[in-house]
Amino acid sequence: MKGIKRNSLILVLVSVLSVIVFSLTALAQTEININKNNIIRIGGDVTIAPKQKVENAHAIGGDVTIGEGARVTQTAIAVDGDVILEKGARVDGDVYAVGGEIIAATGATIGGASGTALDSGRWGTYGYRRRGIGNFFRYLFHTGFHILNVAVVTIIGVILLLWRPNFLLNLAANVREYPLQCGLWGLGGLFAVILLIIFLAVSLVGIPLLPLVGLAVTVAFVLGNMGIALWVGQRILTRRERTTMQEFLIGMLILGLIGLIPVLGGLMSSVVNIFGSGALITWLLSKRRTRSVV
Repeated sequence: MKGIKRNSLILVLVSVLSVIVFSLTALAQTEININKNNIIRIGGDVTIAPKQKVENAHAIGGDVTIGEGARVTQTAIAVDGDVILEKGARVDGDVYAVGGEIIAATGATIGGASGTALDSGRWGTYGYRRRGIGNFFRYLFHTGFHILNVAVVTIIGVILLLWRPNFLLNLAANVREYPLQCGLWGLGGLFAVILLIIFLAVSLVGIPLLPLVGLAVTVAFVLGNMGIALWVGQRILTRRERTTMQEFLIGMLILGLIGLIPVLGGLMSSVVNIFGSGALITWLLSKRRTRSVV
C-alpha cells in the first residue's frame, strides 16, 4: 500500500512539472488584444514600442515595459513582474506592480495612483529568468530576503505547532494519504486564481482588489508550505523518538535550501505551492463536509 502511494506521488510530481513547463511555454506566447489598444499577456512580458499609444498594458507573470515616448492612456499593471517606464514614457492612469517594482526613468510620468504589493515575496530564484543570474549582488540581495522569508515562515509554523498542532499534522496527512487529490486541487486553485486575476484586471473596477487576492494567495501558500515542510520532515526522520517540531524544522531547512537553487529552486517551489495549497483546500473541504454531516 505504501509503495502504491509513493508511486502515485512520484507520478503526480512528474505530471505537475510537465504541466508547469508546458503551460509556461504555451502561455508565454499568449497575448490578448482587446480593440488593438488593450494588451494583456499571460506568462510573458508586454512591451509598448517607442511613440506607441495604447489604452491598457497588463502582464501576468511578466514585465510591462513602456518605451521611450510611448503612452498608456489608462492603466499599466504587472503581476509577478515590474512596470518599467523609459525616458519620456507616460501613463495617464494608475500603475500597479504585484510582486514586482515600478521603475521610472527620468522624464517618465504617472498621471494617476501607483503602488506595489508583495514585492520580493517570491520563494526561490524564479524571478531571475528576466533579470539575469549574472548579477551577483542582486542574487545576494534576494537570497537574503529568501532566508528572511524562510525564517519568518518557520517562526509562524512553530507558533502554529504550539497553538494548534493538529492543523499542520492534518495538512501533512493529506499530502501523505491523498497526494493525487492535493495535486489536482492545487492545480485547480492555481488556474482559478489566474482567471480571477484576469477578470479583475480586465474589469478595471476590480483592480483595487488585486492586492487582496495576492495577500490571500500568499497566506494559502505559506500555510501550504508549512504543511509540506512537516511532511518532508516526517519522510526524513524515521526514528520513533522524533518530535513533530523536529520534523517541521528539518522540513523547513530542506525547503529553504532547495529554494536557493537558481531555476530549480523556483520550479520546485511552484510544485510545493501547488501541493501545499491543494492540501489546504482538501482540509477545508473535509471540515465543511464534517460540519454538514453534524
